[in-house]
Amino acid sequence: MKTLLIAAAALVAPLVTMPAHAGDDAVSGEARKVATTLPPKLLAALQEEISKSGPEGAIPVCRDMAPKMAGEISRQTGWKIKRVSLKTRNDARAIPDAWEKAALEDFDKRAAAGEPPAQLEKGEKIDNEYRYVKALPVQPLCLSCHGPVDQLGIAVKSALGQHYPNDRATGYSIGQIRGAISVRKSL
Repeated sequence: MKTLLIAAAALVAPLVTMPAHAGDDAVSGEARKVATTLPPKLLAALQEEISKSGPEGAIPVCRDMAPKMAGEISRQTGWKIKRVSLKTRNDARAIPDAWEKAALEDFDKRAAAGEPPAQLEKGEKIDNEYRYVKALPVQPLCLSCHGPVDQLGIAVKSALGQHYPNDRATGYSIGQIRGAISVRKSL
């Protein structure tokens, strides 16, 4: 009887763990999908506004439209979504919590070791919540407002000073990690 119970437990154990793993994969895939929804929308809005009014005119896109876009995605998906950075421009919205900060620091180390920044991501279940971050590498378009300070236009510097007096989000080059999209959802 004892041998039969051990054999039954050996057969059932994989079945008990497989759904949890499969569920984790589904949640991870869902988190990745949500996180990758905002950047292309934001990029398109930035490109459109830059073509109309230059980089300084596009600053409100990141400041005002991006949070609204994130809010809409959150309402549609049930995931909380935000942008975070180690070098914040908007302290009210972009300061990472301890988990996000550790992930961003890890992304910087991994990128320095040669991993492609666009592929850096982290997801994990913590208590009754799933958390996920995906790195945001600097694109050529980003340099108009996030590049080296001595290369920013006068109008951009003026607009940044007006809207973000404590700005720390400059000095980047193409491919560096500007920050991350962070998503989380209660399970």
